[in-house]
Amino acid sequence: MRKFIFNGAIISSIFGGLGVVQTTRKGPRDWRLILMWISWGASLAIAVGTVIEQANEANELEG
Repeated sequence: MRKFIFNGAIISSIFGGLGVVQTTRKGPRDWRLILMWISWGASLAIAVGTVIEQANEANELEG
């Protein structure tokens, strides 16, 4: 769990998500908002995948 919390890509994605939430609350609701949520979800998935891949590579080097 610690590897997810302290990873820069995850932290960046979380702050990006806060921006999307702020835009959702105060901005217009149109097709661009949907694209922002999709983009944020994709960046979060990439960040999580990167952390998992790095953890697997570290385990392969150890064992």
